[in-house]
Amino acid sequence: MKKIRVTNTDLECSAIVLGSVDIGSKLDEKESFRLMDDYLDGGGNMIDTAEVYGNWVPAIEKSISEAIIGKWMKARKNSSNLIVTTKGAHPDINEMQRMRVSPQHIKTDLEGSMKRLQVEAIDLYWLHRDDPSRPVGELIEALNEHVKAGKIRYFGCSNWQTERIIEAQSYAKEHSLQAFSASQVCWSLALIEPANVTDPSLVFMDDIMHSYHRESRLSLFSYSSQARGLFTKLDKGLKDEEIPALYQVPENRLRYEKIKKLSAELSVSINQIVLSYLLSQSFPSFSVIGTRTIEQLQDSMGAAQISLTAEQLEYLES
Repeated sequence: MKKIRVTNTDLECSAIVLGSVDIGSKLDEKESFRLMDDYLDGGGNMIDTAEVYGNWVPAIEKSISEAIIGKWMKARKNSSNLIVTTKGAHPDINEMQRMRVSPQHIKTDLEGSMKRLQVEAIDLYWLHRDDPSRPVGELIEALNEHVKAGKIRYFGCSNWQTERIIEAQSYAKEHSLQAFSASQVCWSLALIEPANVTDPSLVFMDDIMHSYHRESRLSLFSYSSQARGLFTKLDKGLKDEEIPALYQVPENRLRYEKIKKLSAELSVSINQIVLSYLLSQSFPSFSVIGTRTIEQLQDSMGAAQISLTAEQLEYLES
């Protein structure tokens, strides 16, 4: 598995990151353990989780994804082989309009995550959301306090707009503090229909953000990197009316045709083209994948071995 250095860290992270939204919920403990075992055996070393994962499922343990990952790391005694990571400061599932991005919420969520993951420190800790009404300086200060306390080593932001990232990085530099090492946003080859975005706190890749990452070389982790399997499903005959509302953009079918043509030329899968597009960027770029079977996992991990040329990237985008 190809490893990439996360910006301004000593973390060598696998290009393919295992998403854990379904761990402990749609996947039971046994299935979750097997999936994580297979991912680690395939050369992966980062499992993307969050304090909020699983909290939308009634009658199960709070933060079940973190809890199961913690049990797995303890059972396998393998935390030293992984980049331990999680996200906090997400709104309560039942009060999504009330932001929880504050020093106190960060502290509460971080300490709860450490307990569930059964670790003494988080290698890469993410703020899951932003609250633009809150001064960015107090968030950077709070995160640095946790670095000094040894609770986290590095930190990143998830669903932050470019201008807020720039503001945060500038504050850190001006005050000789550690800055964000990575950003995490929704990005794939699929174009989105803005009118169908149901959560306004989500942030999607755009031209301004792409330019910023090219220029700054800040690491970028893409979630929903497979667009919910859109292009693979189109290849299996998905009808236009069956396309998820978020991706109901006519150009996506045209992109599918290009993906299909390139996949045939390179003798790789549709999914591998979709992921390798992200992994072939000119800045440090990682794909967070969703998978439930070993076959899907192996196919996705194979994308890390594919490098697309600048011409091929332009072809897919055009």
